[in-house]
Amino acid sequence: MKTAVIYARYSSDKQTEQSIEGQLRVCRDYAERNGILIVDTYIDRAMTGKNDHRGAFQKMLKDSQKKLWDYVLVYKLDRFSRNKYETAIHKKTLRDNGVRILSAMENIPETPEGIILESLLEGMAEYYSAELAQKVRRGRHETRLKGYFPGGVVQYGYRLVNRKLIVEENEANVVRYIFEEYAKGVYVEKIIQALAEKGILHHGKPFAKNTVYNLLKNDKYTGVYHLHDAVYENVYPRIISDEIFEKVRQISEKNHYGRRSTKTVYLLRGKMVCGYCGYSIIAETGTARNGTLLHYYKCRGRKQKNGCQKEVVPKDTLEKLIIEAITEHLNQPEQMKRMIEEIMRVQMQDSGNDTAITQLQYEKKQAETTIQNIMAAVEKGVVTATTTKRLLEMEQVLSDLEQRIEIEKSKKPVLLSKEQISLFYSKALRMESQLLINYLIQKIVLFDDRAEIYYNTPTDTTPGDGRGILLYTIGKDYTAYSATNEGRKKPKHLDIDIKI
Repeated sequence: MKTAVIYARYSSDKQTEQSIEGQLRVCRDYAERNGILIVDTYIDRAMTGKNDHRGAFQKMLKDSQKKLWDYVLVYKLDRFSRNKYETAIHKKTLRDNGVRILSAMENIPETPEGIILESLLEGMAEYYSAELAQKVRRGRHETRLKGYFPGGVVQYGYRLVNRKLIVEENEANVVRYIFEEYAKGVYVEKIIQALAEKGILHHGKPFAKNTVYNLLKNDKYTGVYHLHDAVYENVYPRIISDEIFEKVRQISEKNHYGRRSTKTVYLLRGKMVCGYCGYSIIAETGTARNGTLLHYYKCRGRKQKNGCQKEVVPKDTLEKLIIEAITEHLNQPEQMKRMIEEIMRVQMQDSGNDTAITQLQYEKKQAETTIQNIMAAVEKGVVTATTTKRLLEMEQVLSDLEQRIEIEKSKKPVLLSKEQISLFYSKALRMESQLLINYLIQKIVLFDDRAEIYYNTPTDTTPGDGRGILLYTIGKDYTAYSATNEGRKKPKHLDIDIKI
C-alpha cells in the first residue's frame, strides 16, 4: 500500500482554520479513493505561499529524507507554493528523496503535457538561479578589481580596515616563520611545538596540523588571488616571496600529505568509539608503496599518540561484519516478533496522549452550557441587545472549537495494523546499508577482538536520547559479538555469539 502525508496551508489575509478543515477532508477523500494510507499531516497557519519560510513546510521537506512515505498530498498545488521557482526546486528535492506531489483537486496526470509543464518550471528555476548567480559574480568581480575585500573569513596574517585588507605584522611574522621552517625541512609537528613553546597560539590553542598545511598551500600570501579564471593582485598584500612559496610547494608534493577521499563512503563514520581509551574511531585513507589507496578505521586516541594500541581495521571488512550481524540478528523470528509487539505497544501508548483534544472538548462543553443558559433566559422573555450579542459570540466560539477539535484529531498518528508493521519491518531490513546504520545504531564500541553494538530503542533503557526510529526498534540494549583470535595478533574473523 502506498503511503502519503498531507500538507495544508492557509494565508493570513482572508482564510481561516475552516480552510484547513476543508483541505484535510478533500485530501482524505482523495486518498481513500486511490488506496493511499495517510500517515501524517503538516499544517502551516496564517502563512503566505510566496516563499518557503514556513515551519511545517520545512519540516516536511526534511522528513522526506527518511523515505518513510511515497507522496505529499495537497488540496491544490498553490497550497504547496505560489512561487514557481521554489515550487520547481522543492519538487526536485522531494523527487530526489523518492517522493511525489499529488494534487487532490487538480490531479495532474503523468502525461507528456505534465512532463512538459514540470520541465518548464524547473527550467525557469534554473534560469533564474543562473541569472542571479551571474549578477552576484559580476558585482564581486567589480569589488575585487577595486581592491576591496569581497567578504568571508579574513585570512590569518591580515586584518580588515575600511573594506581593505592590510598586513597584521605579528601574525604575518608567524606565517613567514612557518614557511621558512618548512622550507628548511622541519616537520609540521616540530613547527607547532616550537610555536607553542614561544607562547604563539591559534584561537587560544596550539596550531592544528590541518591549519598549518592549509596555510602552507595558500597562495594568497604571495599577493595573488585566483578565483575561477580571474587573477587579482590588489586584494591581498604580499607576505611570502614567490621563491619560498614555490620551494614549500615542491616539498609538499614530495611528502604528499595524506588526502582524504571524498568519494569513499564510510558507513560507520561517527558511530564508533574505542573500547580501550574511549576516543572516537575515525575514518582514514592512506596510500601503499605501490600507490594503492587503503581505507580503514583508526582510533583517534592512537593517532594523537595517547598510548592506545587499538589496531586499525580495514573499512570493508568491518562494515561487512556489522551489516551482516545486524541483519541476521533482526531477521530472527523471535526478535522480529519482539520488535513488532514493542512497536504496537508504543504506538498505542502514543495514540492515547490526547491532552489537547481533552482540553478543547472541555471548553466546548462549557460553551454549550453557556449557550443553553442564554437560550433558557430567552425562553423566559429576557431578550436584550446584550443577550443577543452574547449568543452570537458563543455560537462562533463553539464553531471555532469544533473546527480545532477536528484539526487536532487529524494530527493524531494513524494506527498501523500488525500486518502493516510487519511489511514495513521487512522493507526496513532491505534498505541500503547507510540508512540502516543511521536509523538503527546508536553507537558501536570497538575492541580488537569484539564489537558491542548498541541499538536505538523506543524505551528509556539505552544511553543517549533513549528513543530511536519507531520501525527499527529492538527490545535489548546491545548485542555483543565475540572474536576468535586463533593465536593471531589481529582477528581474522568474528564468530557471532548473540547474547539476549
